[in-house]
Formats: sequence, C-alpha cells, structure tokens
Amino acid sequence: MSKIRVLSEHLANQIAAGEVVERPASVVKELVENSLDGGATRIAVQVEGSGITLIRVADNGEGMDPDDVLLAIERHATSKLSEESSLDAIATLGFRGEALPSIGSVSRLTILSRPAGRETGSRADIRYGTLHAVHEAGCAPGTVVEVRALFGNVPARKKFLKSSRTELGHIEEVIRNLSLSRPDAAFSLEADGRTVVELPIRTDFARRVRDVFAGAELWLEIDAAAEETAVRGYLLQPDYATARTSRLRILVNGRPVQDRVIRHAVVEGLQGFLMKGQSPAGALLLTIPAGEVDVNVHPAKQEIRFRAPQEVHRLLVRAVTGGLRRYQDRVREDIFTVAREEPALPEDVAPAARPAVQAPARSDQPTPRPMPLPARPLFREERSAEPAPVFASRPSTTSSLSASLSVPPATISSEPVRQADHGFAGLRLIGQALDLYLLCEREGQLVVIDQHAAHERLLYQELRNGYLQRHVPRQSLMFPVTLELRPGQAEALLENGGELERLGFGLEHFGDETWLVKSVPAMTSRIEPRELLLEILDGLAEGSGRESTGSIPGRIDHLLATMACKAAIKAGNRLEPREMLGLLARMGESDLFSHCPHGRPVLRSFSEREIAQWFKRG
Repeated sequence: MSKIRVLSEHLANQIAAGEVVERPASVVKELVENSLDGGATRIAVQVEGSGITLIRVADNGEGMDPDDVLLAIERHATSKLSEESSLDAIATLGFRGEALPSIGSVSRLTILSRPAGRETGSRADIRYGTLHAVHEAGCAPGTVVEVRALFGNVPARKKFLKSSRTELGHIEEVIRNLSLSRPDAAFSLEADGRTVVELPIRTDFARRVRDVFAGAELWLEIDAAAEETAVRGYLLQPDYATARTSRLRILVNGRPVQDRVIRHAVVEGLQGFLMKGQSPAGALLLTIPAGEVDVNVHPAKQEIRFRAPQEVHRLLVRAVTGGLRRYQDRVREDIFTVAREEPALPEDVAPAARPAVQAPARSDQPTPRPMPLPARPLFREERSAEPAPVFASRPSTTSSLSASLSVPPATISSEPVRQADHGFAGLRLIGQALDLYLLCEREGQLVVIDQHAAHERLLYQELRNGYLQRHVPRQSLMFPVTLELRPGQAEALLENGGELERLGFGLEHFGDETWLVKSVPAMTSRIEPRELLLEILDGLAEGSGRESTGSIPGRIDHLLATMACKAAIKAGNRLEPREMLGLLARMGESDLFSHCPHGRPVLRSFSEREIAQWFKRG
C-alpha cells in the first residue's frame, strides 16, 4: 500500500492557513487588502477579544455577485490574475486566491456582499472549512466579512499568541501601514466598542503621514527619481528614532513591506544623525516597474526582492541626503537670515572686541557692519612646533573653552568679508541660560541653542571631513602615555590600528599587552589620553561585527561621534559672549547643524505667537 497520499482539501487549507494566518493581524491584513483591491474608499474594522472572538471588516467597494462569493472561498480562485505572464506585472495587493479559504479553515467565516447594480446581496457561511449555506440577503453595496472564533479548531495556535494588548497593537500597525497606500480612503478601527484608529480621507500624502504618526512634525521630505523608479515620503525628527525597525514604514508599489535594502539605504543617508542601533521613523513610497521587483517571495507578501538592489539603494541614499540638504537650507533661511544692519551686541562685550572688518560697498544699499569673526576656523588647533604636555587631568574650563571658541582680536583678519558669508548675522545674541543654552532673537522668534549639541555637531563634521581627506591634525605628547590593555581591547587595536592612525592617534607596541600613546588628535588634546583610548577600544571591540554604512564604516562613524562628544563643551560650561558669537559663526558656516551626531536637536525656535500663548496673551 502506498505511503504517499494526496491531502484532503480541508487539511491543505489548514496548512496554508499556517503560512497566511499567523495571528489576528494577518486576517485583518488580508481582508483590508481585499477591500482596497475592490475599490473601497471607506473601510471599517471591528475586533473583539483582540481579534480572537471577532474580526469584522466592512467596506463600500464594488462587491460580489452570488457566483463570485462562491468562487471567493475556493482555493486559488482570484479575479486578479488571468495568465502566467501577468504574475510579473501584478499591481494588486492580493493575487494568490488563498486568503479567504485559509481564514475559513480556522474560523467561522461569514461573507455578505452586494454589487452596486443589484437590489439584494449574497451571504455565505463557512465553518472551519465547510460551506454551510449560501443565500440571498439584504445589505448595503459593498462587502462585509466576519471572522469569529479564530483558531477555534486549532487551539494549539492560540498558545503562540501574545497578550491582548500586543495583538491589538499588531492590528493597529496593519491598518496604519495600509492607510499610507491610499490617503484617498478612510480607515477606522474599533476594539471592544472603543475607537482606536480614525483616519479620515486626505487629499495629500503628507497629511496622512501626520495622521499615522499622531500629528508628529515631519522633518525631511524625500523626493527623488531615476528613470522609471521614484521614491517620495517623509522622515520624522531623529528624536523619534527607536530600536524598532517597524517605525520606518515602507511601501513598494503600494504594498507595505519590510525590506533591508531600503532600510539600510535610509540609515546610510542619515549617517551622523542617528544613535547607534536606532532606526528612523517615517513613511516612504517607492514606485518601481512591476517587472523590477518580485512580490511573490514570502507567504504573507511582507518581503520582496529587487532585480537591481544596488540601483534602488543608490536612489534611496541620494533621496535622503538630498532631503537633508534641503532641510538644512530651509533652517538656514529661517534662522540664519542675513540682516541689513548689525545686530546689537550684549552690553558686556568690550568695544575693543570689534575688529576693523568692512564689507565691500554696494551702490544700492548701505554698507553693513558685520559681527567680529575669527580669521581661522574655530575649534581647530594649529600644529605646534613644540610638543604639548600630557594632561593627567582635565584642565580648567575657562582655559579650554577660550582656546576652543575664541581667538584674540589682534589675530582677526582685516581682509574684506562678504556679508553673505556670515549667515549668523540675522541673530541677536541675548545670552546664556543655565550654563547650557544660548538664547537668541530674530524677527519675532526666540531661538534656543544647545551649546553642547551644537559644538558636538561641528566637531563631528570636522573629524569626519578630516578622516575622509586623510588629514586629521594631531598633537604630539611630551611624554608617552602607557596603555595596559585587556585581550579584547588589544585585539580591537590590532584590527583597527590603521583607522586609529588615520584619526590622529600615534600608537606604538611596547610588549605583551602594553602600548604607548605618542600623539592624539589635536581636537581631543585636552582629554586624558588613557581614558579616551580605553573607551574607544571598548567601543570598537563591541562593534567589531557592525556592518559598514556609507563612505565611513559604521564602527568608525560611531567612534567619530564619541570623540566629538568627549571634546565638545559641556553643560555647565559658562561661555564668554565672544565664545558664544564664535559658536554662532561656525553654525552659520556649517552645512549640517540641525542635530548632533547622536540625533539630539541642536536648536529650537519659538514664534512670538507661541510665546504669547504660553502667557495667555491675545
């Protein structure tokens, strides 16, 4: 007797359900996708018991006649494919014809549907894979699908479900993700009689993204194209970044997916704006010819495969970096507007601090008088002819900051300076608050700047540029510092010795696990070398397997951010007015200044209207 048997249709459907129906959210996904494919513009989802007791999806789509209702519950019956060649050009969310029979095999399923041109609808009742009745029924145009007692005949499946709150959260995510593909449709979710999601019809994608992210401010607008492939969308501020990759909602040809190529490209484009291990939040729509992507590689259609992933990756990186550049230009225009007249200096700035710097005369307007500026870039050490001493402990705050943020007036160049060179001139410095924040004013706005985050961003950019150009100024130590390393630290040093040398560290093996530090990056010369190197080596040891991103390996980028953070001015450092002005000058000259390399915002501006609202004025 043969041991191989053809499975019964009921058992085959149950096996298929194991792939398609993983949890209640899987059911909601399949049913809402069917509604969208059916042309619905209003979709209402109701659940009870987190979807185990009841899932009900009602839409105003085109509906089905009695024959189609019967065919819909047959396995591999679909209206979305007619021949083999059309699989390569599939444009609908569903296409396999597996969803309804798979759901019906593990639940009590009811389908009620009516096309707009018919006076009555049709109803089908399926109980755990068995069709019990099909008859006429009164209903509104569209389709209503009810799923009751999910997994009632396979109780073992329930053991793998999470808490009710978690399962409901997955259902919410499904609806929010699918809503991004159709801003012109309204979506709602009701759980145990309570409205959880309410997404009205929107006329533009930006408003739908705000709805999905609960009104969060959109940070970067993403918009780029290459031949027939295009991407558009929005990213939220780095403050919203988390370890959860699902916060970056990706749709390819309208289909929500999880894709490593796209996610990696976005993280690469944001290098220097995210903390280690964090993923950005936002929504991206990628439109690509159907023949360039395979959507049939995952049972739940949650993963895809690109024919040319490198080209997609390149486009996404370019789109993100372009969005960053446009954002920085907009902030610069809003905050660092060039003033026609010199802003007032704080009262405690001595007149002697004003250099003899003149802007070139122009025939059509008065000659402006710019703010005093240093002749050389601030925060940069000149290489000394004499070796500097080793600092066994951190020097006084005042001496460190003075060297970092200001130079004597006598060294300021008397060369003519174009007015447009100094975007910070539109800000009037008010002063420093809490030894951490710079307060500035411009045209009806209060601008608050985090001095540590601002300095850290500038130092990071300087280190990054020096690394890429293989020229990081270094400071020789008068007496070498001895490092006693643990095995993991020693291995990290051997693996990354070339990178450390490129960053300005001079290291020499002194036997066994002992090394000598002979020079350090000039920017970090005021940090105790032993402490800095040990922290760096610990970080490199932890990140030895970290993948490379962008033009700088991920572990090195994290190292640059750490070095910048260590060298930057800190909270509690009181600055002189001239040092504050120097910081503003460098920000005005920088290409990227909105966030520190760990993703914290550098500045915030408050309008006069916002401030008036705080105090209930007008």
